[in-house]
Amino acid sequence: MRVFVVDSRMADSRTYAFEGNRPTIDDAARVSRAATLVGDVEVRADASVWPGVVLRGDIGPVRVGRETHVGDNATIHASRLADEVMVGHGAVLNETDVEERALVGFNATINTDVTIGSGSIVAAGTVVPDGYEIPPASFVRGVPAEITPLEKTGIDAESIFESFSSGEYTDLAQRHEELFE
Repeated sequence: MRVFVVDSRMADSRTYAFEGNRPTIDDAARVSRAATLVGDVEVRADASVWPGVVLRGDIGPVRVGRETHVGDNATIHASRLADEVMVGHGAVLNETDVEERALVGFNATINTDVTIGSGSIVAAGTVVPDGYEIPPASFVRGVPAEITPLEKTGIDAESIFESFSSGEYTDLAQRHEELFE
């Protein structure tokens, strides 16, 4: 686990302390030099945090689980992403708990005090209002969000999760030598 020091000569340009808390990044994680991490943030092994991402742990911690991937320009504020979660480009999560192997699509907005159950898929552009409790294995879409059990959709969730969590996306992050340090 890398812990970044306050000494300005050695501080990581991606990370910023907040009220004594400084981000920690596992040595096996990939965090872009163009991402911003503030305060109580932890990024676990084999996770990837892409360019433009903001992880802000000020009013609460941000946890990015093992083999979790946060796509370009996503904003994660005071939220927990369990292992093998995929957050798409431009998504915004505020005080959200995302359980294992869930996928949050491009430009989705997840408001305060939301739980996304394990194995669920939130479609691109979806807006999830405050306080929603999304059961495991759900498909969520619309503005405001509507929830449908995945079994009633015909979506092959397992193949989607395999492609984007521990499979192809982890490999893609490892192939970007200059994007991550």
